[in-house]
Amino acid sequence: MAASFEKREKITVLSIDGGGIRGIIPGTILAFLESKLQELDGPKARIADYFDIVAGTSTGGLVTTMITAPGKEGKPMFAAKDINNFYFEHLPKIFPQYSRFNFVKAITNFVGELTGPKYDGKYLRTVINQKLGNLTLKETLTNVLIPSFDIKLLQPVVFSTNDAKESVLKNARLADVCIGTSAAPTFLPAHYFETKDTTSGETRTFDLIDGGVAANNPTLIAISHATKDILKYKNRPILDARHMLVLSLGTGESKKEQRYSAAKSSEWGMTTWIYEGGRTPIIDIFTDASSDIVDFHVSTLFQSINCMGNYLRIQDDSLSGDAASVDIATNENLQKLAEKGRNLLKEPVSRIDVETGRFQNVVGEGTNEDALAKFAKLLSQERKIRTQLVNSSL
Repeated sequence: MAASFEKREKITVLSIDGGGIRGIIPGTILAFLESKLQELDGPKARIADYFDIVAGTSTGGLVTTMITAPGKEGKPMFAAKDINNFYFEHLPKIFPQYSRFNFVKAITNFVGELTGPKYDGKYLRTVINQKLGNLTLKETLTNVLIPSFDIKLLQPVVFSTNDAKESVLKNARLADVCIGTSAAPTFLPAHYFETKDTTSGETRTFDLIDGGVAANNPTLIAISHATKDILKYKNRPILDARHMLVLSLGTGESKKEQRYSAAKSSEWGMTTWIYEGGRTPIIDIFTDASSDIVDFHVSTLFQSINCMGNYLRIQDDSLSGDAASVDIATNENLQKLAEKGRNLLKEPVSRIDVETGRFQNVVGEGTNEDALAKFAKLLSQERKIRTQLVNSSL
């Protein structure tokens, strides 16, 4: 990467937020992006072919793994168009819903929520282990970054392909990484596993919960990781916004619903912060805050040197009701989220207003579809330049 970067190539980054069932929204957007890449470079083109780093938290970590884990013939296990099919098939079993008319089951479920996680996570663990088996981080088709949080050490853990290639103890199974980054507090149980270096006999333990508590929007982590890699090389160029192409995908927020208020929350106790009206306020707050502060920072980074064209953030801040949840996995709600994703493609490009926290339409940049088509061309051009450089050095 260092040699080609010195020839003015760009580091390409894809980042996908956490958000439970709302992963259907970035799934829809990625399917569109991959179709545009295939129009340019043929039907075998896959997203993993174009990004140096793919970062994802929680449900974003699952999507990241789906599009980068090796499958047949050296291609990713999932084409982007198949992400939502996976979600539609498995989410209702990961987050089973119980009818209010099934009184006994509803009461049993509610009591369970008070004494343990809302869902037991067994189906999630089963399906992830079935799909990924013993594949490890170092085997992904491009460099991935998946944040989690170690509750024993009280610090974030960022799993990455590059680190896994350098250290056996960091080369965790992809299944364990996915389960760990998805273990949202109150919703799913924490995940424990170990890695072992059979040569030295050393082991490392992990006690993980959802990466969203540290970095629900992992864009900044991805940029920092790219910078760290560049610093390894002598005569390194300066990595700034001019030398990056960054696509950051949100999973939707409910800012316009204005569900919470100071007047209302000032009367809440500990349990209400955890459960109020079918939602979990404390989790909604820290995940949205984490996502937005990263977007503020990255937007400023690119605006400061007039390179906003190199950073595209696609986010919907108008979710409401069940669509804003992370776990209401009814077929009706999942279909609604897919429709939200399709509608988001048709909406104008927007950027976050640091004063209001809401996304404002950007005049003259067209729709998100237009922006993604343009981004696909930039990615295709970048890949062609790299191919030419490799061929010329042979």
